[in-house]
Parts: sequence; C-alpha cells; structure tokens
Amino acid sequence: MDISFYTAAVGAQQQQMRLDVHANNIANVNNYGFRARRPDFQTLMTGAVRGINETVQRGVGSRLEADQADFSPAGFVGTERLLDYGIEGRGFFALMNPTTGEYTYTREGSFTLSNTVETIEPEVPEDAEPGTEAPEPETVFTWYLSDGSGRYVVGTDGRPITIANPSEDIALGQLLPIGIFDFINHDGMLSEGLSGVIPLDKNGQVAPGEGKLIQGYLELSNVDYAYELAKVIESQRSFQYMLRMAQTSDEITTTVNGLR
Repeated sequence: MDISFYTAAVGAQQQQMRLDVHANNIANVNNYGFRARRPDFQTLMTGAVRGINETVQRGVGSRLEADQADFSPAGFVGTERLLDYGIEGRGFFALMNPTTGEYTYTREGSFTLSNTVETIEPEVPEDAEPGTEAPEPETVFTWYLSDGSGRYVVGTDGRPITIANPSEDIALGQLLPIGIFDFINHDGMLSEGLSGVIPLDKNGQVAPGEGKLIQGYLELSNVDYAYELAKVIESQRSFQYMLRMAQTSDEITTTVNGLR
C-alpha cells in the first residue's frame, strides 16, 4: 500500500492524542495549581527510496513524543482561609505518602488537618505487687498538615509538619514552617493526580526553592482557555484531513489494483 496511507493513519492517531491533551487542559481550567500540558511532536524516522534518477526520502509523519508541563506563573486568588498557601516565584510544595514514603510535588496549596490516633500501653513495673491494677492506656493524637488525600505536607526541615494545638498554632500572619522545594530544571516531569508532578532523574536533586510563601491565597490554573480552544479546533481539522488523506490513498490503490 502507498506510504501516504500509513502517514495519514499515524497522523490521525497522533492528532487524537494531541486533542486529548488540550481537552484535559480545558477540563482543569478552574483547578487551583494546575499546570497546562503542551504536546511535543517529533518527526518519525525516514527511509531512502531509490527512484529512477535519484534517491528520495520517504517518511511516515510525526508522533507525539511527550506532553510537557508548562510552569509559567499564574495569578492568585484570595481565600482568607488560614490553611491555604501559595508560592510566589519558583518552587513546589512537597507531599509525602506515609504508606509508601513516596514524594509528590505540587503548586496547589489548599491544605487541611488530619490526625492519627495511637494507643500507648503503659509499662507495669517488675516489682509491682500482685493484684496491682494496671494504669489505663494513653491515647495520643498527632495532628498533621495534609493535602486532604492522606499525604503529609513536608516542612522546611524535610519532615512532615505536625501541629500540637491546632486552635492556637494556626493564626493569620503566623506562617507554618511549610517547605518550598525546587529542581534544576522542570523538563519532562510526570503528571500525578490533578495538579501534582513527579520528578525524574534528569530534573536533578531536590533543593530549597527560592519562592516566597504567602498565606490565604491559592494559585490559579495557568491554562489559557482561548489558546486551548483554538488548539482543539486545530487538532480536529488536522484529524479530518488525515482521514481524508487515508481515504484518498485507499481509493487510488483500489483504482490501480483494478487496472491489473
């Protein structure tokens, strides 16, 4: 079959994937801290074909190599909520999964409190007289700053933030010791959840970020709705052209086969 059919088929598939990226951006236009993804296309490997008088190149189009996160800054919205935080400048909040120990990084700072309950059994002295009543078990509550999904917010000391007395330790103007972390570059970071990212080895080692912590604000999504809508229309048109190209190639092949 003519190479144009395969070029069109690959193109239609890749345009569908591109459309999914832009559609996902539009779906998250109102999610705090969301970073828009940008599709990155690369040309597929071409091959040489010997013609009548010269060697010509042929290829099978391009493919969606990756969708990179766009970390350009966005505006903030004031919430007056004491556990809402934003980062002015570069950097991320770090979230630790207490079950797996894995870290996720995000710009979305809508935090909450979660607690763990631990029952401590008191030790009975070895020289206690028989029949002595054992002390009652002690119940200990530990409050953590959390993202609401079971992950703990990491502080400036690299440990999950604990709050001894929530009613007194949280006050407007009194910033919690929330850590801001960053990497040498942000290229190729993987998406996690709605607004989280997971770094790769090429992003370098985590280090303290240069951003400034602000309380009572949340960062908006950096999705440009008009731009994304234009790209959706562009992807749809390209998809239609690829299908038309595949149909035309198939008709030509059918005609040629009918002449034999």
